[in-house]
Amino acid sequence: MAGPTTTTERGKPGPRGGKRSAAGSAGSSPARPRRRWRSLPGPRALLLALAALALLTGVLWLLYGSSWLRVERVTTSGTRVLTPAQLRAAAEVPVGTPLASVDTGEIEDRVRRALRRVDSVEVVRSWPDGVGVNVVERTPVLLTEKNGRITEVDAKGVRFATVDAASAPKGVPLLQLTAAQSPSLRRFGAERLTVEAVGVAGDLPARVARDTKVLKVLSYDSITLELTGGRTVVWGSGEHGEAKARALTALMKAAPKAGHFDVSAPTAPAASRS
Repeated sequence: MAGPTTTTERGKPGPRGGKRSAAGSAGSSPARPRRRWRSLPGPRALLLALAALALLTGVLWLLYGSSWLRVERVTTSGTRVLTPAQLRAAAEVPVGTPLASVDTGEIEDRVRRALRRVDSVEVVRSWPDGVGVNVVERTPVLLTEKNGRITEVDAKGVRFATVDAASAPKGVPLLQLTAAQSPSLRRFGAERLTVEAVGVAGDLPARVARDTKVLKVLSYDSITLELTGGRTVVWGSGEHGEAKARALTALMKAAPKAGHFDVSAPTAPAASRS
């Protein structure tokens, strides 16, 4: 019997069933991958990029390098007791610097630190060459007195200005804290009692507020008012202020000649001649 054939014709299966390709013969080299070149931008795209760069450069130069958009004037508004000169001095706006580089937040912080009378401040750029400093001043609702000096207190209980008696604002009640021996002072503290007094001042009817000369705090729940004409009002605590204001208004209409009013219990107000 003849043995297995060891030679095959080209293209026919060999002894292991493989198929030899003519392209896979010895001495042949593998095909090299085709190299791909990245396409370069066209002239139009290059011109657009250059134009954008030139525009950006021009804008930056206009904002920061030119002499046209620099701070030349500082305007102020909202001052009543303060003067514009005081406000400008506190703001320290850097005149001559590019308007775009002005840090408005930093200027606002400087004004708040330097002028406690200022309640709020807003600094704005006014193109092409101005900066505006707009403030709202605190309004006193009570006054405190110590060693002949008057301190103004606003509706938030903030003590913001100390002046001599001659310069004190007119028509603002004087606050007297006489709770030194009261448990209320030890429990709440002078600041808390001041806040309570401020709340009472804000709840007073307009006519009563104009006539109030002294607001006296004996304790947390014992606040009295001294009015013009020797009249007094027992207000009690600072709670239920609106109800007490309505009761006091009605009581004064019902007893216009009374000299003493008690609205500490607004559901049962009382009035008497003394």
